[in-house]
Amino acid sequence: MRVLQTVTLLVATLGTGLMAGLFAAFAYAVMPGLARSADRTFVQAMQNINRAIINGWFLLPFLLPIPLLLLATVLAWSGHGRVALPWILAALVLYLAGFFVTSGVNVPLNNALDKADTGDDDRAETARAAFEGRWGTWNRVRAILHTAAFGVLAWALFLHGTAAGTT
Repeated sequence: MRVLQTVTLLVATLGTGLMAGLFAAFAYAVMPGLARSADRTFVQAMQNINRAIINGWFLLPFLLPIPLLLLATVLAWSGHGRVALPWILAALVLYLAGFFVTSGVNVPLNNALDKADTGDDDRAETARAAFEGRWGTWNRVRAILHTAAFGVLAWALFLHGTAAGTT
């Protein structure tokens, strides 16, 4: 049981860290870099990024932490890792909040941008204006939420590990 708890926490922490890093990289590098682009280039680049990112390398670390955090909660509740339980629950809430930001705001914006016509500069400018500011703001929110979830999961993993010596 203890090994399953440890592996569950470790893999959930790694997945959460990968998502925090991805969203943070968009916030401090990708979006500021694309902001320097012409409207049509910006829209086309984001369309290509949004199409390319839907793959197993993204979906696995994005989706897997949710069931793992639920399992970690159950295992901590009934097992040796009870000392980490509040931190696991906090990570679950933070991760789910970031997940719902992604699915409720960023993905619909991505889908709307995907349908944008970049055939002329005016339409590209309109598409960018409807997307860039709102998407960037909510990306920063999800980056903060996932980073916070990663931090509290790292602490939960530490507490779980230190509790091994006391049980």
